[in-house]
This record gives sequence, structure tokens and C-alpha cells, in this order.
Amino acid sequence: MVAPRRTMAVRGIAEAMSSSLQPLFKPQSVAVVGASRRPRSIGYELVANLLRAGFEGPVYPVNPSARSVHSIPAFPTLDAIPGEVDLAVITVPRDHVMGVVDDAIAKGVKALVTITAGFKEVDAEGAALEAEIRRKLRKAGVRMVGPNCMGVIDTDPSVRLNATFATTNPPAGNVAFASQSGALGEAILETASHMGLGLSSFVSLGNKADISSNDLLAWWAEDPRTSVVMLYLESFGNPHHFARLARSLTRGAGKPILAVKSGRTRRGAEAASSHTGSLAGSDAATSSLLRQCGVIRANTVSALFTLAQGFANQPLPAGRRVAILTNAGGPGIMTTDAAVHFGLELAEVSEKTRQTLKAALPVEASVRNPVDMIATAGPKAYATCAEALLNDPNVDGLIVIFVSPITLDAREVAVGIVEGVRAAGADHKPVLSCFMGKHHGNEGMAVLRDARIPAFAFPEAAAETLAAMAKFAEYRRSPIGSNPTLNPPVQRDRAASVLDIARRRMGPEGGWVRFAESMHVLEAYGLPVAPWAVIEDAKQAVAFAEEHGYPVVLKVDSEAVLHKTEVGGVRVDLRRAQDVRGAFAEIRHNVADIPGDHRFVIQAMLQGGRETLLGVTADPSFGHVLAFGLGGVFVEITRDVTFRVHPVTDVDAREMIEGIRAFPILAGARGSRPVDLAALEEAILRISQLVADFPEVAELDLNPFFAHHSRKGQGAADARLRLAERE
Repeated sequence: MVAPRRTMAVRGIAEAMSSSLQPLFKPQSVAVVGASRRPRSIGYELVANLLRAGFEGPVYPVNPSARSVHSIPAFPTLDAIPGEVDLAVITVPRDHVMGVVDDAIAKGVKALVTITAGFKEVDAEGAALEAEIRRKLRKAGVRMVGPNCMGVIDTDPSVRLNATFATTNPPAGNVAFASQSGALGEAILETASHMGLGLSSFVSLGNKADISSNDLLAWWAEDPRTSVVMLYLESFGNPHHFARLARSLTRGAGKPILAVKSGRTRRGAEAASSHTGSLAGSDAATSSLLRQCGVIRANTVSALFTLAQGFANQPLPAGRRVAILTNAGGPGIMTTDAAVHFGLELAEVSEKTRQTLKAALPVEASVRNPVDMIATAGPKAYATCAEALLNDPNVDGLIVIFVSPITLDAREVAVGIVEGVRAAGADHKPVLSCFMGKHHGNEGMAVLRDARIPAFAFPEAAAETLAAMAKFAEYRRSPIGSNPTLNPPVQRDRAASVLDIARRRMGPEGGWVRFAESMHVLEAYGLPVAPWAVIEDAKQAVAFAEEHGYPVVLKVDSEAVLHKTEVGGVRVDLRRAQDVRGAFAEIRHNVADIPGDHRFVIQAMLQGGRETLLGVTADPSFGHVLAFGLGGVFVEITRDVTFRVHPVTDVDAREMIEGIRAFPILAGARGSRPVDLAALEEAILRISQLVADFPEVAELDLNPFFAHHSRKGQGAADARLRLAERE
């Protein structure tokens, strides 16, 4: 499926945000406030880098104590500069920054980069100063990167801007990089230069007082020089805004986003009360959000650069079928294992291709995938075999491995690989390589990289990169999903009246809704529940069982009891009246010493289905996060759960169900009857609608929710619903 174009609304937002960054990335003139004549100072290096990069416009050093800096006339203040200033880079001490900001606004400067540190990252006084600066800039319509940042680079030949104090000037290319960590900036630029990974632009975000990664996504969505975006993030400013803008790149513009998001702590999840809340930590929300908008998440900055080599230099594959070409059996096996591990499939090469390979290789060679040409394979064999495999219609991508023996020149082999790739003319199929060994290996890798064929030191990196490219291609081809009309429709007013009663009882601080109220809310939203009743004694419990049929379940309903099984508060599979009476007496005894208002519930026992968990929790940064997995008392041990950030579409719901490891159990493994997946998907969508209508729902657990092969057999056996505190 062809990815749809960005909506007019998202495109309009992106274009408006993008135009405001024009003076930052494409300034006609730059002033450095705090320029210095002292070597190795930040003010000295900033001016030097602007000159070394060959910035096309005038550079104005601002230093009241110097007549010139780097042989360029200096000015005492911004106001003293005779011409207009588009961009001002500030590197004065913290206590002088506010004055420079006032001068910049008065001068009509359009954008600022504040290198100076000592703001909200240090103390309350710095935070207050930063907030006041932001207020002034927004009132004046001036954009700012920082404070506490390294600077900005734009390699556009018509601009050649390096407004950083880094010692490395990266090569020009098609990759944009934003880092929230200034300390990583130098390492990022040096690594990009070492790998030959060309950058279109680089931004050190610092404290993000004004310009955030969201602004940069809007800019890069419209930037014709950027085709890949790399992010190092420590926090999201507005996650839902990020998601909309990220999709405008990944879906709309076809530009992959590769991201490292630090801060994987579970401390916030430890304080949660429900199963869903304890499972859905902020990192789970982060991963879900990134997955939903097509962002490729890497675990380390090193992995980020590994992936970037493939995305920046090669086309996306049409599928997951990979051919492996090697001159050594061991690395071929390593690559095969890695490819399967990361989700690729070994291509079944055609008979025609095998005949071509046989004609080019000695009889000892293996012409089945992985193709082992043996150690004597030289440049000609690599050229012929690479061409044949790329021309095979069963092959979507190629990984070429060379282990350098003393008898072969790695550079000549690399030339042969390049010739074979070019002869195939398959510029729609990605080719990645792995050169192992030191015998002219670096020279060979240089040849490949000059030909835009990524070269890795180990085969696992090539397999992981190609797999990530295949997954992104599938995301681009997949349907967006929709929010179908629910039938029967939800009864919002009915649910609202129930929650209003609960809120009046618990007050503004919120709390757990009683079982009966939770069930009424679920029923109002068309979520099936097992027949139930609140009872006061064993006689009423038996009467219910006689009416609805055995077996039944008896349990306590109490605000003081979260997990009923842990206090002996539930008995299942009660099949006779005497069992019901005994269970009632036992449960009442078990909770007698627990303070609180205890009620008792009897419920028809759902049978023949699979226990699942459906839930939602409100994350302080991301909003509501929906969860799905196998349910029951061991859900927090097995942790076989998938998450999506609200709102979810029908595609999201389907992916949640199919994404758990135990999905084959639901799909009918070993001849068992599959559950009604469409009905299960609908249940997730109804929960999504519930929290859309009632954002005050802080936590909701349906555990267990029985998935059944028949829609009529599906239903919630238990529910816990908590309302958030009112602000």
C-alpha cells in the first residue's frame, strides 16, 4: 500500500514551524557575543569554526575589550554592528545572558544559540532566569536553541554554517542529527566523520527552553537535503505533538527516524497499583510511541550510527528475503543466525541463479544460500556472484562478507563487489557488506563506502541494519488504520452518571471505583461482562447460582484489597449450593481483620476461553497507555504484554494482539480453536473510546478478560477502575 500524503493540518503546522527556523539554519549573517582572542576558549573556537567552514555571510565578533578577533573587526555590542544580524550565538557568563537577549531583541535578531550553561540544569535561580528569557523571546517572536548547548551546524554549500565549538567539522550529507546531550556532541561529530556519514545539519538542543526536537522534525520534514533523521533524546516535550510530526516524516515524506531515548527507569511504575500500571513503565510508553509513528529505536548511540549507515546509503528492501555471499563458512553461519534472529528470511535462490554461480565458482563452493565461494574467491568471483544474486527475483537484499586472506587484496575485492552491484543495475535492492581482517581491510572498506555500500566490521551489524530497513519498509507499506464506528454504540451518558456518583463518594482526590460501578461503566461501553450481582449473604449467592447456573465465582469487593487471591478473597468453580455457602463463609473470615468496607460479589463463571489482560494506565508524560497480554495471576511474572499510546486505531489493536509471544495460543496452536480476534480487537477499541471520553480514568484493569472462540463467550470476569485526582 502506498503511504498517504501528510494531511493538510499536519503539513501546515510543519511548514509554519519550519519557516520560523530559517534564520537559525540559513542565516545571512552571524554575530558571536562573547567572542574571544584567547585560544581554546569557547568564544575563540566559535569564531574559528565559522571561518573554517567558510560561512557565506559576514561574521561579527562581539567583545567590548577587543578591536578584532581572528583578524575580523570586533564590535562592543550587538547594537554597534552596522548591518542586520540574523543569528546571534551567545557565550557570555550566565548573569550577562539576559542583557544580551534584550539587546538582541532590540537589534531585531531573528534567532539565538545560547551556549552558556548554568540555568535550569543547575538550580532554581537558573530555572527562573531561563523561564524569563523564554517569555521574552516568545513575546518578541525570536527562536532560540539552548541554553547549555554546543551549537548548530548546517552543511548546505550555500550556507556552510558551523556555529559550534566542536573540533570536528563533519562532511556534508543527507543525515540530520539532534542531540539533547551537549557532552555527546563532539563524539557524535567525530564518529560521523570517521564513518564517512555525511550530515545535512546538527543541533545540540541543550535545555530546550524554546526549540525542541519537535521544531526540528518540522524543519527536516521540509528540508530537501535531509533524508534520514537521528535523535538522541532524554525527554519528550509534547509526546503527542512529537508523534504527529514524526509521522509526517516517516509516513508522509518517507524519511526514517532513528532514535536513542535514554532514561529507562521503572521507578515510576513501581508506585502503580494495578497490573497495567506496574507493567507499563515510562520506557514501555516510549517504545510504544516510537513504534506507532515508525521511529526505529536503538539501544545505544553506537547502534544508532550502525543503522544510519544502511538507511543513509541504500534503498529500502521490498521484503525480508536476504541473500548472503561469503568466502568463509563461519561468518556465513554467523550472518545466517543473526539474520534469522532479527527477523529476516533466507532467500531461496532460483535454479538459474545457482547455475550462474556454479559456472563462476570451484566445485567445492556451495551455491545454496548462504553462498560460500570458499577462500580462493577473488574480485571476479565476487563481481559475478553479487550480480547474479541481485538479479534473482527471489532476493530482496544482499549481505556480502569478505574475510581477508593474505593471498587476496581487500581493495581489489571491494572494487569487484562494486562492479558486480553496478552491473546488476538493481538500485532498488540494498547491499550491505562486512570486511573482516586487517590485510588492506580498511582500504577495501573505504572503496565500498565511497560507492555508498555500508561496510561493517562484523556480520551481525549488517544483518541488524538490513532487518531494521525491512521493518521500516513494511511500516511504510502498512495501512494507517482507522477508528471504526462501534456497533452497538457506546452509552456515554450512562457511564457519566455512574462515574459522577463514584466521584461524589470519593471526593476530588479520586480513588478506586467499586466493582458494581466498574461493571456498569463497562456495560455502557459495550464491553461484555460475566453476569454478576452484589450479595449480602450466602442465601442470595445460592439464589443467583440457581438462576444463572453453575459453576459460579464468589469474591470480595473492597477498596482495601487490590489482589484478591493474595488474601483468600476469591473462590472459583463453585458447582453446588453447599460449595457456595462454604466459600462465602471462608472469604468473609479471610477478610474480617482487614479494615474497610467489604462487599461480596457472585458471578457466573466464564469457561472455555483464554485469560487475557486488557488495561490502560495514565502516564504523566504520554497520557493513556493501553495494554494487552495473557492475563491471570501471573501476568506480572510472565510480562507477555504489548502497549500502545492512546489513541489507538484498529491496526494498533490488531498489532497489540498479534505482538505478544503467546499469540499462537490465541490463534489456535496445536489444533485448538482460535479465539474471535475481531471481537478481542473491538474490546480494545472500546477501552480506547472510554478513556477518550473520560480522561480522568487513571487506571483500568480487566483481568481476566476471557477471549473465546465465540463472541458470546467472551467477557470480563473482573475489573478495577481508578479515577485520578482532580486538579
